[in-house]
Amino acid sequence: MSTPELDWFKSSYSSAQGDDCVEVAVTEQAVHVRDSKDVTQVPFSVGPDSWAHFLAFAAKV
Repeated sequence: MSTPELDWFKSSYSSAQGDDCVEVAVTEQAVHVRDSKDVTQVPFSVGPDSWAHFLAFAAKV
């Protein structure tokens, strides 16, 4: 079984230099998160509901 290529993106708040950021890829099943400085590391994944709760919390901070 092959894994489809993920479409990674950075926040629009990321600096133009592109360093020290996380990248996110969204699928129907999960939101995948990785370190943009070392994309060879395995990303972690969370469910869409958990990601939505995280974003809501982060918006309050």
